[in-house]
Amino acid sequence: MTTGERVGEVTHFFGKINVAVLDLSKDLKIGDTVHFFGHNTDFHQEISSMQVENEVVTEGQAGTEVAVKVTQRVRRGDAVFRLTAEP
Repeated sequence: MTTGERVGEVTHFFGKINVAVLDLSKDLKIGDTVHFFGHNTDFHQEISSMQVENEVVTEGQAGTEVAVKVTQRVRRGDAVFRLTAEP
């Protein structure tokens, strides 16, 4: 499926502005490369923009919801994995 650790799940997608809301189970920060994976979703992207309650942040903590800009459509329930470098 993917090499990396699961960091959260998509809870909402705003199609007009290409923003996904993620419920984080692990910390996530700007610059991390993630893999969005679901029934109809499968792509990688770098996290370049993140907000918590309309405030720009550089890191999201586990247990919080963050909004991130995405390059493709995502769907509720899609898993989010932080990619790790191959050994």
